[in-house]
Amino acid sequence: MESIEKHIEIDKEQLSDPNLSPQRRRHIQSELEDLQKYQKNHPTDHHDPTSLELYCNANPEALECRVYDD
Repeated sequence: MESIEKHIEIDKEQLSDPNLSPQRRRHIQSELEDLQKYQKNHPTDHHDPTSLELYCNANPEALECRVYDD
């Protein structure tokens, strides 16, 4: 995706589709919530975050998200 704003817009459009399967709807809703939380925590960052970035935004204490300074 071009930006997080575009990704959020596309997710909202997909959720408006009445023919969307229940499983796909749950996935998109969860992704949309994560994107909106990321956007709230990083208001000046407009890139489309990876799944790892979304995970670390929600779980900063996770081992996968630790950053070490030299």
